[in-house]
Amino acid sequence: MQPKISLKRILSITGITGVVLFLIIILFLTFYLQGHTYIYYVKPTSTSFEVPVRLIIPKIGVDAVVESLGITSDGAMDVPKVPNNVAWFNLGPKPGENGSAVIAGHYGFWKNGEGSVFDDLNKLRKGDEIFIEDEKGTIIAFVVRELKRYNQDADVPEAFNLNDGKSHLNLITCEGVWDKDKKTYSDRLIIFADRK
Repeated sequence: MQPKISLKRILSITGITGVVLFLIIILFLTFYLQGHTYIYYVKPTSTSFEVPVRLIIPKIGVDAVVESLGITSDGAMDVPKVPNNVAWFNLGPKPGENGSAVIAGHYGFWKNGEGSVFDDLNKLRKGDEIFIEDEKGTIIAFVVRELKRYNQDADVPEAFNLNDGKSHLNLITCEGVWDKDKKTYSDRLIIFADRK
């Protein structure tokens, strides 16, 4: 004769076992994770992309609002209105589309002593990741291909016009020596990145 075990008894044993197991996992994670360093990572999502609203560069601690800007009245690419924002050149491709999307950011200290969003852009190296988030929360990743420096007056068509059927992101900022007369820096730094 087989002993009868009620469904109620099985559920109570299973429930107690589940609670004990859950508590063991929580205690383990609490003690194990204390004192460890964690790397900030953003998981890329989706393939279609809308207007960019956020730029994230984990290596240099950038988490910036993206302004959508075109050109100034004198024909130059417009720049962000505040030092901690960046500006997407909205007359070109969106990040994630074929071609070269371009984002500009300030460099250097302001009158109030505040630094700028791209002060550490020169610390990026080949293989570093850059993330862009659009207005719907979609995130895509780019990988740095190379860094190049140019004179402030240099014509750099490859920053805007690479049409190889792939998606690129180019970050532009100033660098070098401050020119008091022109009120700008002597050089330009461009980070060339490819979609991951």
